[in-house]
Amino acid sequence: MAKGGFPGMGNMNNLMKQAQMLQKQMAEMQEEIANTEFEGSANGDLVVAKVNGKKELLSLKIKQEIVDPDDVEMLEDLVITAVKMALSKVEEETANKMGKLTGGMNMLGLF
Repeated sequence: MAKGGFPGMGNMNNLMKQAQMLQKQMAEMQEEIANTEFEGSANGDLVVAKVNGKKELLSLKIKQEIVDPDDVEMLEDLVITAVKMALSKVEEETANKMGKLTGGMNMLGLF
């Protein structure tokens, strides 16, 4: 038997240390993204939505010239488009940063 424990325990300890380091880096990355603001817009910035990395809507700006009381549906569509665009930027940034940490392995479902 190897000195100091079972054969291969050194490799297992190294693997555990690497996993803990990766977990710490992922937590730091998630915190960084959570505190980042992302912006989406529609129709040439007539509607601008700002969200954070936790996918919370922080602000919504609507320029007066797009407000038409006779066409509320268009305004609703522009708001939805701007919010979706901002949220997709959160997803893209998360995937990019996670890919750098995991070497391209898709682990988003795990966290």
